[in-house]
Amino acid sequence: MADANNRLVYAHAGRLVFKHPMSERRVTLSDIARKAGVHVTTVSLAMRNHPRLPETTRQRIQALAQEMGYTPDPLLRALVAYRGGVIERRNTPTLAYVTNWTTRWGWKNVTAHPDFYAGALAKAKELGYVLEHFWMKEEGMSQERLGQILYSRGINGVIIASHGREMGDALQFKWENFSAVKIDYFPHQPALHNVTNNQCDIARLAMQKVLAAGYRRIGLVMHRGWDHAVDHLWTAGYLCEQQVIPDGERIPAHLFPEPEPVERWLNESKSEVLPDADTFIRWFKHYRPEVVISKASFVLPLFKKMGLSVPRDVAFVDVFLEDFTGATAGVKQNHMTVGALAVEILAGQLQHNKYGVPEIPTTTYVEGTWHDGATCPMPAPVRNVKNRPAAAARRRRK
Repeated sequence: MADANNRLVYAHAGRLVFKHPMSERRVTLSDIARKAGVHVTTVSLAMRNHPRLPETTRQRIQALAQEMGYTPDPLLRALVAYRGGVIERRNTPTLAYVTNWTTRWGWKNVTAHPDFYAGALAKAKELGYVLEHFWMKEEGMSQERLGQILYSRGINGVIIASHGREMGDALQFKWENFSAVKIDYFPHQPALHNVTNNQCDIARLAMQKVLAAGYRRIGLVMHRGWDHAVDHLWTAGYLCEQQVIPDGERIPAHLFPEPEPVERWLNESKSEVLPDADTFIRWFKHYRPEVVISKASFVLPLFKKMGLSVPRDVAFVDVFLEDFTGATAGVKQNHMTVGALAVEILAGQLQHNKYGVPEIPTTTYVEGTWHDGATCPMPAPVRNVKNRPAAAARRRRK
């Protein structure tokens, strides 16, 4: 047992003996090696789960280490990490950044994806890696061929990113050769550890802010394919926060384009990421939202076409905020942090020799950051909701 000073207390020859935990000798790899009857290098490989050893050997030594009470020395690990950072390596290890888009760099023209890459690139350099881009649609390339190329080059750390929705939902590598992390959700198979923006909580954060400001008629406008790509988290967050709004004031999300044909919204590289004007205008006039949560390029041109002034006629919250001058209210999605965390997690897996598809995959969510802005006054102004479209029409006639 332990006393109030966290000293170990035990009885010896009829008297109590006090011993501080730090005075106990730490079990070492050499101790384990002697008991296991193997070389200390074998123990080191087993404790790092190195694939060079048979799995039965690793499990036997790991079980023995646990039985003996072995725990890694965090200070020694920190020293090793420090030396790895300051000592120049002869051959800098490479991580693969694998994309699957219709063109090699087409993903750089799509929201978020360039920042994912920039964040991963910066973090890889910080940790002493080279990040090399591989495009899966290269001429003559197949999934099997790319896996062979990576393996033959000794690249065992892979980041799966910028995988177009239309490119299929499965990626077939010999995963036992690789440690991998995925950015976002596609492809869904295999189920790897992944890092993504927390779109559900970003939608909830935007809703919570406008609700707290006094807005009640709140509309979400989102591309159907974008909602599909994040497993419907945009609409999930929106619907979650709607539960505090009276039924009569709840507005259904405007998802565009229409569900059919599927190719219009599933084909990521070819679909036009703009709402149909007539459909949007009908939705807006029918539900008369006080505030719209969306992306600026989706709705601001349509507000202008309708003769609506922001925020006089309708408030606006941008959940893909890029303007931080205070002109626009919204949520900054920390895309570069997503890329950086993907590399950090991958580096940790490589350090512990964790290869293959994880038994229990995890998802790391990156939160958004709220910014007040002029497009969404707080508190909400008092508006004559019923007469607002008519007032806008009168201004257009003038």
